Parts: sequence; C-alpha cells; structure tokens
Amino acid sequence: MSGGDPREPGERPEQAVEAPDPLGELQERLAATEDRLLRALADLDNQRKRLAREIEREREDIRAGVLADWLEVADSAERALAAFGDRADDPMFVGLAALAAQIEEALRRQGVQRFGAPGEPFDPARHEALGTMPAGEVPPGSVAAVIRAGYALDGRLLRPAQVVVARAEGP
Repeated sequence: MSGGDPREPGERPEQAVEAPDPLGELQERLAATEDRLLRALADLDNQRKRLAREIEREREDIRAGVLADWLEVADSAERALAAFGDRADDPMFVGLAALAAQIEEALRRQGVQRFGAPGEPFDPARHEALGTMPAGEVPPGSVAAVIRAGYALDGRLLRPAQVVVARAEGP
C-alpha cells in the first residue's frame, strides 16, 4: 500500500473503531451502583417496618394472653360472690365484692371490655350458645341468660360469652 493511508483497502472512515470512553463507562457504573444502593436502602426500610409490625403483633398477643389469664381470676371472684348469695352485710362478702370490683377495674384500665348481658342480640362471633329457652322478658334471638361473661380487648375477642339464647315460643 502506498500513499500513507492507514486504513485497510475498502475501509470507510465512518467505520473506524472509536476509542473507549472511560468517563462514560465510569458514569454508567456509578449510576448502576447508586441504583443498587437505593434498592438496598428501600429493602432495609421495608424490613425495619415489617420487623416493627411483627414485634407489635407479638407484644399484643402476649398482652392478650396475660389478660386472658386474669379473666379466670375474675370468674373465680364472681363465683365466690354468687356462693355467698344475698348476704351483703357479711364482711367476707363485702371484701370479696371489693376485690371483684378491683379486678374488673384493672381489666377495664387495660382496655378489656366485658360483654354478654341479658337482652343483647345474640352474635355467634361473640357468643357461644349453650342452650335455648322460651323468650320471656327479652326478645327472641337475644341473650336470655349469661353463664359466663365474654371479653374483648381493643375489638379483638379474648373469650366468647357463654349464653342461653331466647327462642320464640312456638307449636
């Protein structure tokens, strides 16, 4: 080849191989690294939120379990009061009534709501029907008698009420 043209025969000037752009390559790598960093930070934030929710849920479950144990204590105090009958002048009855009231107040302060009273509409999600009886003073389909009170904690059922349901008298 003569003439000093460095190109091969048939090679056109627009087909010349360009030299790599180190700055552009670094910018692409930086953008990819920033993207990975932002994704990792978002994943970390999501993991923190998920862990906080799980801890709160476990805390609520433990609290509900402890309060459910106290429901048995409240039941025992009520049964003991019922065993005394109508002896309001007995000092043991007075002391036991004060203890039962204190237990109920402690549960109330913790957010526990008692339910299951005669006349309440029967709700199978909150009441456990142990039997039926003819409707007397309460309308059919409502609670006629309460065997054991039910309790909820912040809208979450701790224990259903055990009740007798009033039924319409029929043939």
